Amino acid sequence: MAIAKAERLMNLALCLLGTRRPLTKRELRSSIEAYIEAGNDDSFNRMFERDKDDLRELGLVIETVEGIDGDIGYLARRDSNRLPPITLDAEEAAALGLAAKIWQQARLAGAASGALQKLRAAGMPLAGEGADLDAGAPHSALEPRIPAHEAAFEPLMLACRDRRPVVFDYRKSTAAHPEQRQVEPWILECWRGHWYVAGWDRERAAERVFRLSRITGKVRSRQGKFTAPVPDHVTVRETVESWAGETATGTARIKLRAEHGYPLRARALTVRALGDGWDELEIPSGHGLDAWLVEFGPDVVVLEPAELRAEVIDRLRAVAKG
Repeated sequence: MAIAKAERLMNLALCLLGTRRPLTKRELRSSIEAYIEAGNDDSFNRMFERDKDDLRELGLVIETVEGIDGDIGYLARRDSNRLPPITLDAEEAAALGLAAKIWQQARLAGAASGALQKLRAAGMPLAGEGADLDAGAPHSALEPRIPAHEAAFEPLMLACRDRRPVVFDYRKSTAAHPEQRQVEPWILECWRGHWYVAGWDRERAAERVFRLSRITGKVRSRQGKFTAPVPDHVTVRETVESWAGETATGTARIKLRAEHGYPLRARALTVRALGDGWDELEIPSGHGLDAWLVEFGPDVVVLEPAELRAEVIDRLRAVAKG
């Protein structure tokens, strides 16, 4: 039914856009197969009025014109339905080029590349979209990349867009086995090279953030609507940053192997050489710092606070157990 209606609306729109003079209901009925099969006049009139309202709701400007003989005709002038010229400033163009890079490992890579090609053909100077789109364009020595290797990225992105609940198996860094989670996904965020999805955990009845690399198996969609209100995106981004360790609530003291851990060094408040190939750093500490420190493996030793040291040891033991 949905496909048949979409085809009918498309045919009606093409008729109204393709004509140079207003078309009457009678002419439209004889031109569109679905209207020919409508049956009696009442059924056709109801169908036509619904379709006309649907097209107007979608943004098509349909004019109603009364002819010399009193007949009512309809048409959609192309000038009235032409999109305005697309103008992008330098920051917006750079953002589009960067956004397209997300799809380099995803199924929509071709669509993203094609969209950028059309914008460039229309005269839009798009920065940062890669040599394959413009081999003659100058490129920065540092080219940002946002990888999306996780299989969960695309289904979660679509679920966020369509507001569909999902189910997936999730393995916490401190757990040996994954657990099933029923989530209403709100938004995907990339932080420190890792993708996170923020949403409402139905079983825990609370807001949660999940790292995509810890999702095992397939992300499965579920029927039904969201049960919890979706907060403002800015609020969700702040939650992801806080959950992943961006918001500092104190400081921590760690030992870091010399010439290692440059992301930690970039955030360090103080650095002191200890000798024997080790440095001592004081870094901002917040929720999620333990998970980040574990990623540096044997190159990091937590000195204080004791709670952070215990959390890191617990995570390392969980990883060792598999």
